[in-house]
Amino acid sequence: MKFLFTCGGTAGHINPALAVAGRIRELLPDSEFLFLGVRGKMEMNLVPRAGYEIQGLNMTYLKRGHDLEAIAHNLDTVKNVVRSKREARQIIRRFRPDAVIGTGGYICYPVLEAAHEEHIPTLVHESNAVPGLTTKLLADRVDRVMLGFEESRQYYRHPERVTVTGTPVRGEFDRITREGARQELGLKDGEKLVISVWGSLGAEHMNRVMAELMAKLDGGQGFRLIHAAGGFYHERLTKQLAKTAPELADRGVEVREYIYDMPRLMAAADLILCRAGASTISELCYLGKPVIMVPSPNVTNNHQEKNARVLERAGGAKVLLEGEFDADSLLQEIKTLLKDEEKLQSMGEAMKTLSVRDATERITEMILELCRG
Repeated sequence: MKFLFTCGGTAGHINPALAVAGRIRELLPDSEFLFLGVRGKMEMNLVPRAGYEIQGLNMTYLKRGHDLEAIAHNLDTVKNVVRSKREARQIIRRFRPDAVIGTGGYICYPVLEAAHEEHIPTLVHESNAVPGLTTKLLADRVDRVMLGFEESRQYYRHPERVTVTGTPVRGEFDRITREGARQELGLKDGEKLVISVWGSLGAEHMNRVMAELMAKLDGGQGFRLIHAAGGFYHERLTKQLAKTAPELADRGVEVREYIYDMPRLMAAADLILCRAGASTISELCYLGKPVIMVPSPNVTNNHQEKNARVLERAGGAKVLLEGEFDADSLLQEIKTLLKDEEKLQSMGEAMKTLSVRDATERITEMILELCRG
């Protein structure tokens, strides 16, 4: 059988697709896979790393506003949608997939539209609590709409057509134990590990806060910190830290551009600081990890804060908004939580209650059922 996946823009859209493709490959090892993404975006790197072929299309996002710049940009986006749909149709006709699956990003719209018009089974997965424009536009066109959150059902005109599956988690999260991960990272007994990651591309504000926080560490703070700066900010941050916080290793700090071995680091971590993307949330819930979340304020419909509040209401997350804290208060929050083992444990258990542990299986079965039908 042949399966075409389309996703892009952020790891939160890419990782669920990789999780489902991996499960299908386990069940049907002779299957063929093809991914369609956006030229120049991170999927063009992450998907081949996972062992899958990907082809890139030209696609841009819709820009909010009514000024001349926004209008010109959006006219270009409309042209790109038409062009990408035409290119996608040609690829689909050559590849002849049994199903086409979209897991987020603007690229999903032209690809799934083309597949629908070619009478190929189509599915789209929405991982956020509030659906994006792409999913809304496709909801009445695709054969199956799958949701990560039950709260999302209310936003669809035909809620009976959608299925809550949860958000898929890559198989690596099952294969790594906390003890094994800590041993691989060289953590001593009782040593705490804090992971700081602010989206696959990074976040300027949080890099600035974390740079100030790192400068306050002296190695005796009682925890190790691994910080992912993101591709946009890594070089700038490392230059700044060379002046303000030299000898990072002595401070118990490691700075990376991107965390490629996230399952291992998450498994070993005692506390995670991060944004509130839906894919990250599904991984945190799956592992039952306490978290301090700072939702991105620069997303459509403020969906990250709505994602984070779901976790906060369950007791699994501490939610902070940008502008409400500084490096000193954030460091104090970290230290306070790490000293309270009972609190960390209760937060972790609360996170697990939100996990749909068989989300990958559910989605895989829906895809295969649709193909059989």
